[in-house]
Amino acid sequence: MQYIKYGVIGAIACLGVSSSSCDVNVQTEKEQVAEEKWSVRLAESDIERFTPLMSEDPRWGYHQGLIGKSMLDMWEYTGDEKYYDFVRTFGENVIQEDGTINTYDQKSYNIDNINAGKLLIPLYRKTEDERFRKALDTLLHQMENHPRTSEGGYWHKLRYPHQKWLDGIYMASPFLAQYGKEFNEPAYYDDVVNQITLMAKHAYDPDKNLFYHGWDESREQDWADDETGLSSNFWSRSIGWYGMAIVDVLDYLPSDHPDREELIQIAKKLAPGIRRFQDEDTGVWYQVTDKGDHEGNYLESSGTAMFIYFLYKGVRKGYLDKEYLTTARKGYEGMVKQFFKVEEDGSVTVTDGCVVAGLGGSGNRDGSYEYYISEPIKDNDPKATAPAIMASIEHERSLN
Repeated sequence: MQYIKYGVIGAIACLGVSSSSCDVNVQTEKEQVAEEKWSVRLAESDIERFTPLMSEDPRWGYHQGLIGKSMLDMWEYTGDEKYYDFVRTFGENVIQEDGTINTYDQKSYNIDNINAGKLLIPLYRKTEDERFRKALDTLLHQMENHPRTSEGGYWHKLRYPHQKWLDGIYMASPFLAQYGKEFNEPAYYDDVVNQITLMAKHAYDPDKNLFYHGWDESREQDWADDETGLSSNFWSRSIGWYGMAIVDVLDYLPSDHPDREELIQIAKKLAPGIRRFQDEDTGVWYQVTDKGDHEGNYLESSGTAMFIYFLYKGVRKGYLDKEYLTTARKGYEGMVKQFFKVEEDGSVTVTDGCVVAGLGGSGNRDGSYEYYISEPIKDNDPKATAPAIMASIEHERSLN
């Protein structure tokens, strides 16, 4: 297995150092990144491997939304229309002329189905194709009728009653905030803030500065603590979903919104936990965030990429102190070294991504440590490759 890395080490070594040699190192890094950016290499690799998923037999799901969002970010970052075209092709194939969304089932009230909605807004803005507006209306209709907890929190799915998961915050909240801004529907801002702050209220552990994966208001689930309703472990990807959701929602929440500062404070509460549990040797993070010393735990790529994205973007936007650049850059260097594998054809594989993890339902999804480390691991899972693109964009921006 051939791993390659460059460009990151110089920036790490220069943190806190002021010298002409440091300036040379940073300049060298900038030149190397300019020659062949990881963001571009990863995106090109994803276009090649995910074209069948997105275009030949397109289905509506959160994986497709995540891949598409990374491509829209690349379009905005590079100005290259091919990334937009990749998403447009998906949109035109998965949504029929009358606005019907292929494979979408509103009756399941699955919050995961909302994530791909964030692709539709830029598609509609650029094409003015009414199919995209009709599809948006369909997703909004789901959210208007989506079952909620007594405090207004969206259930994760109809078949997961009374439950809020960190994952679901990412699936719906940035989309609703984006929709609120694009179509001048400010009521969505308050709803989105409520979703995020409810999880901060119920799932935050102030001792570890981390968030538990899920919360069951009814305390009926086997995985739920009888007193708190919380699941029992910290799963890195779920925390990554939540962190990404916060910094993405803030892109759309008005600067004068009365609860904007509260969301920033939640980000500030999470960042120390991410820094605390970063693996000292590799710079990346474990599948079960706080149990790196436990047998069977492993270094995991999707949670790592999401943490890096959250930290870099949080600093760039002014939500987090600049000291977290050290953590982000160490994490990025580690991600490149630990998880990026360059294949013989030049494509980049992202290794060691957890395929799935959830709570309840069929099987042994009991929220235990043993459960989280037992789920399959694979290369090039979209939940790892797309956040790796997003993290790479943020890393490259930090060099400017």
